[in-house]
Amino acid sequence: MPITTPITADLLRGAIDLEHTEHGVLPHRLPAWARAQYTDAQLAMAESQPSGVRLVFRTRATTVELDTLPTKRVYVGAPPRPDGVYELLVDGRPAGRASATGGNTLTIDMATGTTEHRPGPPSTLRFTDLPDGRTREAVKNDGLKNDGLKNDGLKDVEIWLPHNETTELVALRTDAPVEPAPDRGRRVWLHHGSSISHGSNADRPTTTWPALAASLGGVELINLGLGGSALLDPFTARTLRDTPADLISVKMGINVVNADLMRLRAFTPAVHGFLDTIREGHPSTPLLVVSPILCPIHEDTPGPAAWDMTSLGTGQLRFIATGDPAERASGKLTLGVIRDELARIVEQRAAEDPNLHYLDGRRLYGETDFAELPLPDELHPDTATHRRIGERFAELAFAAQGAFKERNAW
Repeated sequence: MPITTPITADLLRGAIDLEHTEHGVLPHRLPAWARAQYTDAQLAMAESQPSGVRLVFRTRATTVELDTLPTKRVYVGAPPRPDGVYELLVDGRPAGRASATGGNTLTIDMATGTTEHRPGPPSTLRFTDLPDGRTREAVKNDGLKNDGLKNDGLKDVEIWLPHNETTELVALRTDAPVEPAPDRGRRVWLHHGSSISHGSNADRPTTTWPALAASLGGVELINLGLGGSALLDPFTARTLRDTPADLISVKMGINVVNADLMRLRAFTPAVHGFLDTIREGHPSTPLLVVSPILCPIHEDTPGPAAWDMTSLGTGQLRFIATGDPAERASGKLTLGVIRDELARIVEQRAAEDPNLHYLDGRRLYGETDFAELPLPDELHPDTATHRRIGERFAELAFAAQGAFKERNAW
C-alpha cells in the first residue's frame, strides 16, 4: 500500500516560500511580502518557476510517485516549447527523468502583449526500481565526500523540479516511509541573476549553470535567478539580506540593459544600495559581484531588447537590440559601460569590505566562447554553454584563491 507523505517545507530545498493552494503547495523563490510589492505578471511567472528547487528526503523506497500541476507556456506563432523535466537523483547520482503532461496552459501573444490562462488536470510522475543507498566505498571511489552514507538501504532522494515551468506539488507517494534528509554540513550558496542564471535554454534543471557549479563546488544552492527580473529591485535585495547563506553572488547588468530600465546616474547608486542592503544581513559573508557574460547585441548598443518578429515560425525566436549606440553619451547603459562601473564600484567598496569580490562575466563566456558556442537566440546560452559557464564559475569561485574558497584553504 503506497504511503502518502505531506509535502512540507522540510522536504524542500531552494524555495524561499511555500504557498498552500487548492491543489497542494506551490514553491516560490520570493517571499509573499515581496510578491505583494510588485504584482507584475513577468515577475510572478519567473519567481514561481522553481529553478534550483528540489524535493529532498531520506527513504528505503524503490518506487516514488509525484502528482504535480504544471503551468505550461505557449507563445502564439512560435514553435511549441518542450515540456519541463523532473530529475530524480539517488545519493547525488541520476536515477530517473520524467515530464508532466496536462496541466494549466498560459498562452502569450507577444504581438499584442496579452495572455490567457487555461486550467488543466494534474499529472502523475512515477519513478521505479530506485537503487539502494550507496556504500561508503562506492562514494569514496567516485571522489565524493562520505557524508555519513551507510549501506543499509537508506538513501537520499532528490527530485529537481523543472526550472522553467511553474509547478504545484499535489501529492508524494512511496513504497517505504519518508523522512527529511539530514543536514550534510554543506555550505549554502545564495545566487541572484537574470534568465541566464534562471536557466534560460538549459534542457533540464541540473544542467543550468548554477546547478552545475553548485554540484562541482559541493554546496547547497538557492537560486534566485529571475528571468527578466534582475533589475536591482529593493525587495530582491531584502530577500537576499534575510535568507541564511554562507556564500552569496549577484550577477547583474543584462536585464538593466535589455529593459532599458535606467541611466548611469541611477544605476550606480542602485548598485550601492543593493549591496548595502545585502550587507545589513550578511556583513562578512563572501559576496561575489558578477558582471554580464558576453552578449554581442548589447555590448555597445543600448536597449531595449525586442523580439525579432521575423523569426516567428522559423523554429527559433531571436532577440535584437533597438537602442542607439550614440545615446551612451547621455548615460544610456550598455554591457561595456556596466562592466566598467561594476568593477569600479567593487574596487571602491572592497577597500573597506575584504569579503567583497568581482568577477568579469566574460571570463565565464567571452568572445572565443561565442565563436565556438554562439547564443542561439542572441541572448541566452544553450545547454552546452550552461555547462561551460558552470564549470568556469566553479573553477574560479571555488578554487583555493577564489571568492568562495573554504575558510581553511591555503
